[in-house]
Amino acid sequence: MNRTKRKIFETSMKLFAEKGYDATSIEEITAEVGVAKGTLYYHFSSKEEIFNFLIEEGMNLLKNSIKIKIDKQSNYIDKLRAIVLIQIKIIVKYENFMTIVLSELWGNSPRSKTCKKYLDEYLEIVKSIVEEGINIGEIKPYNVDVLTSEIFGLACASLLHKKNGEIKIEELYKDLDRSFIQNLRKGK
Repeated sequence: MNRTKRKIFETSMKLFAEKGYDATSIEEITAEVGVAKGTLYYHFSSKEEIFNFLIEEGMNLLKNSIKIKIDKQSNYIDKLRAIVLIQIKIIVKYENFMTIVLSELWGNSPRSKTCKKYLDEYLEIVKSIVEEGINIGEIKPYNVDVLTSEIFGLACASLLHKKNGEIKIEELYKDLDRSFIQNLRKGK
């Protein structure tokens, strides 16, 4: 992605998160980026295309990061640990992205459907890890859909732990590991 397109992308993400999609205009985006409308339209055909690109890129980052990390783990509890840690890191680093996803997730608008589609694709990856772990006996039997949602929800809730604008990722991760992940291990 070239520098101008990246700037449009990042500025749109910031404005969508702060003001909401509907309250953000193309004019605001171009003014903040410092480009003409024609330049924006050279890279994106519409505000909707910017939104779709933003959601696709963000969710692909999350999915790819998880896949890389879980492939390196030998057991399913460690795979879940990796998932939780990556989710927290991405949610903290890309807070604006997650704000947009969570705010647009509800409803039946095209944007809601886009967010649901990409989130469902991501959750299917997590769900498959949970199912496999349960099937081979490493993870206690649970309702797979509920547990998958809880794992994602844990990471999203990490934004509530901001103190002075900062989240201590490793500290939070270790607490979640002790209070939640370790209790998933069968035999505990």
